[in-house]
Amino acid sequence: MPAECFTCPARTAAVSCPQSAARAGVSLQDLASDTRCAKRRRGCSLRVPYKDGPATMKVLLLKDPKEDDDRGQDPYIRELGLYGLEATLIPVLSFEFLSLPSFSEKLSHPEGYGGLIFTSPRAVEAVKLCLEKANKTEAWETSLKEKWNSKSVYVVGNATASLVSKIGLDPEGENCGNAEKLAEYICSRKSSALPLLFPCGNLKRETLPRMLKDKGVPMESITVYQTIPHPGIQGNLNSYYSQQGIPASITFFSPSGLSYSLKHIQELSGDSIDQIKYVEALRPGIKPTPQPQPELLQ
Repeated sequence: MPAECFTCPARTAAVSCPQSAARAGVSLQDLASDTRCAKRRRGCSLRVPYKDGPATMKVLLLKDPKEDDDRGQDPYIRELGLYGLEATLIPVLSFEFLSLPSFSEKLSHPEGYGGLIFTSPRAVEAVKLCLEKANKTEAWETSLKEKWNSKSVYVVGNATASLVSKIGLDPEGENCGNAEKLAEYICSRKSSALPLLFPCGNLKRETLPRMLKDKGVPMESITVYQTIPHPGIQGNLNSYYSQQGIPASITFFSPSGLSYSLKHIQELSGDSIDQIKYVEALRPGIKPTPQPQPELLQ
């Protein structure tokens, strides 16, 4: 039985391996859109079946661990465990922060902007780093925060909204679900003549900037972090395969995570990688949910 990979594109594609995605019309740009949605709904699951069918299905999740605020455990580990699945987390991405002095200067002058846009938790982390490194925490608490809150602070996703709230800002638009919907929301609002400040990563998609530009909404972007491979990818994967063997399911959460780890997974999986296939599983326009859905791996 061929393995399955659940993504959420607006199309159906079946390929023999992830590298064949582009040949089947599923580019990494397509996967970027798919996996942003998949990150909160199901991920991109590569199922490699055991010959004899183990009692416990092993699931490898290529993501950073994230503790649930209430239960102190990664929600994927907890939810998958409820379904009898043994999940392991291996981080494959790391981030380097860039242009913090320039970003800090911009944050110090809210009067020059119509608001802020955050589409990732790392962009919010960049704000925190700016305040710490430039010793501006007091200024932020006494005046800057209030000035920014007099403007709109747009966000994508509940995780980003939560971090924005923690630095004292009032987020809006978190329920839009993706950058395209957020752009529509921003365009529906009364816009200022001043540009929106958009701290972003080096791999940002152009959907939001393009839509705002087309509608005449001024925006100024600044790249404040870049995505790089996690330094422990190879060692952690080697350890996992030597101790656990080939997992029943490998779940990717971003195209970068796939590209950084695919070579190692192919080498470690051997001939089993040939059975992996991609299968479209979601209709377009479905909004991602914050909870994992382990029943989809059964």
